Amino acid sequence: MPYNAAADLIERNLPARAQKTAFIDDGGEYTYGELAERVDRAGGALLELGIHPEQRIVLGLLDTIDFPAVFLGAIKAGIVPIPVNTLFQPADYAYILADSRAKITIVSAELAAHYEEAARLATWNGRIIVSDPRGTYAGTQTTLAELMSRATPLVDAAATGPDDVCFWLYSSGSTGRPKGTVHLQTSLVRTAELFAQGVLGIDESDVVFSAAKLFFAYGLGNALTFPMSVGATAVLHAARATPAAVGAILRDRRPTIFCGVPTLFGSLLVQPDLPSRDEVALRLCTSAGEPLPEEIGKNWTARFGVEIVDGIGSTEMLHIFVSNRPGAVKYGTTGVPVPGYRARIVGEDGRDVVPGELGELEVSGPTSAAYYWNNREKTRSTFAGEWTRTGDKYRQDEDGCFVYCGRVDDMLKVSGNWVSPSEVESALVAHEQVLEAAVIGLADEQDLIKPKAFVVLKPGAEPSDALADMLKVHVKSRLAPYKYPRWIEFVPELPKTATGKIQRHVLRARDRA
Repeated sequence: MPYNAAADLIERNLPARAQKTAFIDDGGEYTYGELAERVDRAGGALLELGIHPEQRIVLGLLDTIDFPAVFLGAIKAGIVPIPVNTLFQPADYAYILADSRAKITIVSAELAAHYEEAARLATWNGRIIVSDPRGTYAGTQTTLAELMSRATPLVDAAATGPDDVCFWLYSSGSTGRPKGTVHLQTSLVRTAELFAQGVLGIDESDVVFSAAKLFFAYGLGNALTFPMSVGATAVLHAARATPAAVGAILRDRRPTIFCGVPTLFGSLLVQPDLPSRDEVALRLCTSAGEPLPEEIGKNWTARFGVEIVDGIGSTEMLHIFVSNRPGAVKYGTTGVPVPGYRARIVGEDGRDVVPGELGELEVSGPTSAAYYWNNREKTRSTFAGEWTRTGDKYRQDEDGCFVYCGRVDDMLKVSGNWVSPSEVESALVAHEQVLEAAVIGLADEQDLIKPKAFVVLKPGAEPSDALADMLKVHVKSRLAPYKYPRWIEFVPELPKTATGKIQRHVLRARDRA
């Protein structure tokens, strides 16, 4: 039976919601009817450029209306779009252009120079097309607006099937080269049905704002698939989601669902101009990307009277597959499997561990990626039959909730015992003067591994030896004594990926230098 994800997301909103606002970006508001027209023009323009079904195009687009128009237009035409991290450098784009063998790339005007350099680095002879909603681009490349204005709108969706390739997402590359993760036509809507509708209870009255951008799997679901699946409205913001910018959006756009990451929630809570509870319309928040510290979750709920539903997802599974539940959030845990997914914790022998024991999290569900492009070895080590290895260490607590214990590569063996950096970081963040923390392993004078903490203090707090000693005592009061950080280094900020994940490998490399 034919199935096209873009046609599904558009047609379920027409004609009934043709006049309802689908997206609000920095330049204006767009109804579902207007979105459908843009999608058809974008799809028609791609076909008129000579791009054939199943061929690939790279999207280097900021969060404006052009992203959903081109992303969905490509899918409707049977073409495979590849949204790419907008914070990469030219060398990263060069790798992706060459690796994906994309025919064209459509990029925001702000990124055009980076992509021109990338094309030179990769000796890539495809075509660069520029998205320029503000009309300020002065370069020589053809603009998307020109192509769409003269394109014949696409009428009929490509006769794709449920198991056909729909789109790719490249991993962040935080532990090596980015991997092209290949997703199928049914995956988008399944994440919406299982998590957004089944867990969050999203409906057409909701207004959604995601600080995570559309190029990121988490943001793609939050701000495109989820609202479109029920006819809700999404707020897009092209610039970086700074605490000040997010605060203004919460106050001015009044989203009912706010999707953030732990570091942003923590930064917002210490902002002097954070909106009050009466100034926002929030009914629910979500968090992913890193484990949400218990203290941040409790403080946010105390401030706004709404819960942060923390969960874990991945590029490989497309969105969240283990999550807390609205009305039953247990801060400090990741919750339980989302209906439709199964999760298990296995030991080094591949067998399920007993409850409470540490192991690696594996997940099974309908949105698993098909494979990594051009990377057979990594495909075989990650996708084992119906199970996908996450690379995350977990245990289950007495209530059956999954508790994050760190990445497999980040775990520390201290005094013969496994130590989770995440557990130590959460203890540090619980201190009233600590904003963020990252923990790595460092060899002492006897060449034994012990925890070292990098700490970012809240505004107004001053680093000192006395405070470092106080923090060590604080951790000892909460955790087993062998887990406390032997060294504490105060830093102005922590290295992170574009999706907000702490790059502990950068800290390890710096300490070895």
